[in-house]
Amino acid sequence: MERDQRPLLLFVDDSRVMRLAAEKMLGNEFRVDVAEDGLRAWQMIRNNPSISVVFTDLAMPEMDGFTLLKTIRTSDDDGVAGLPVIIVTGAENDEQARSEALRLGATDFISKPFNSTDLLARARAHANYQRERKLLVRQAMIDPLTRLGNRRYLQHRLRQELSLAARQHYALSVAQLEVHQFNQLFMRLGKERADRVLLRLARTLRGLIRKEDSIARTSVAQFTVLLPSAGSQGAQRFVERAMKAAAELAFQYQGQVIRLPLTAAIHTPTAHTGLTVRPVLETLANQASQAREAGAGMVVSDKSLAQAGEARPEPMNVEQALGLLAAGKTRLVIGALPDLKRQLTPLLRLMRSVAQEQERP
Repeated sequence: MERDQRPLLLFVDDSRVMRLAAEKMLGNEFRVDVAEDGLRAWQMIRNNPSISVVFTDLAMPEMDGFTLLKTIRTSDDDGVAGLPVIIVTGAENDEQARSEALRLGATDFISKPFNSTDLLARARAHANYQRERKLLVRQAMIDPLTRLGNRRYLQHRLRQELSLAARQHYALSVAQLEVHQFNQLFMRLGKERADRVLLRLARTLRGLIRKEDSIARTSVAQFTVLLPSAGSQGAQRFVERAMKAAAELAFQYQGQVIRLPLTAAIHTPTAHTGLTVRPVLETLANQASQAREAGAGMVVSDKSLAQAGEARPEPMNVEQALGLLAAGKTRLVIGALPDLKRQLTPLLRLMRSVAQEQERP
């Protein structure tokens, strides 16, 4: 195996002697990073997703092994939370310390002074387990039709990108593209042809993204793209290119031209340490719903919503509401119900008054 492809281990101990010993025993078969305390180790784990196994002492300055273990197990990143953590125990660690480490989620233990046979055996076993686990996770995150990531993959990558954006202080934009009224296209073409259309669109979108971007098929005819450092304007340009490329996928079927009109949503959240995946996806879903209601070619973004709020459009009247209901656009009417109620209140009062008058003998 080439040197740069070997599994990466992290050995954490405040003793320089122990760190050197671990590097010497493991270095021929593994890449080995070392840290002198839990705080430095946690920084390395957050910044390097290729770490496969963590060996850690318990008694260390800055952040001890218990705190490091707890921090790993409670991480929002599933890959970090599932890391094998092997506790290196010394003569000073009693049974109570081992029990506490087990309670916090320790994977295994090795006692000092350790020998190369025991250390290598644990490293091999847990590195192999981690490799197999990552393979299964990757397989579970792949959409079988397009071979893009699926919704689970998108959530996993979004969690990672939000954390990175908060630490490095850059903008992260999320763009969601959807084939407008795809269900009608599906009924017309049938499953086999509709799947081929989605596959062509997926390949087209994948060809538009940068190396650092991530794309996933998050619903039947919906694709979500993470655009780190793009900002809202960069995301807008990407969406415009995607819509143009989709328009060029038009084809003939039964003597008619079939087009692929898209709707889009763009959200650029303010990244901070406490931001989680859920509110970002909820905002994106709300924007996508508004774009869907507005029709083919519509793009709803943070900027467009802000501009709409500043414009303060006239409230919907009863005649407009009835027209929208007749067109099947119930959601738009639901959003205007408070305004409609205020407009109808005088009429409702009059109707109640007349009814009461008619009931009197």
